[in-house]
Amino acid sequence: MNDFQKLCPKVQKTFDIIGKRWNGLIIYVLMSGPKRFSEIHTSIPSLSKRMLTERMKELEDEGIVIRHVIPERPVRIEYILTKKGTELGSILGPVSQWANEWL
Repeated sequence: MNDFQKLCPKVQKTFDIIGKRWNGLIIYVLMSGPKRFSEIHTSIPSLSKRMLTERMKELEDEGIVIRHVIPERPVRIEYILTKKGTELGSILGPVSQWANEWL
């Protein structure tokens, strides 16, 4: 198996993650720091709560987001990018610059 054949599934998986509707925006929003569910939802108002819940679970399963429970009264939950998520998010800055210039 050549290097291209080894690389292709990894590259495809990356595009599947950031290309899935809303994932790129969620990661982009979390790049500025930990956010509560309501803060993420407010930042992306056209994203339904049901879909946000689904996407957050998927991103958590991929190891991109951590769901952090803060034991206060009432219990508070924040979502934080992992190192893997932060590195993935760092490529979204240039995408945003491209979008601002060309779209």
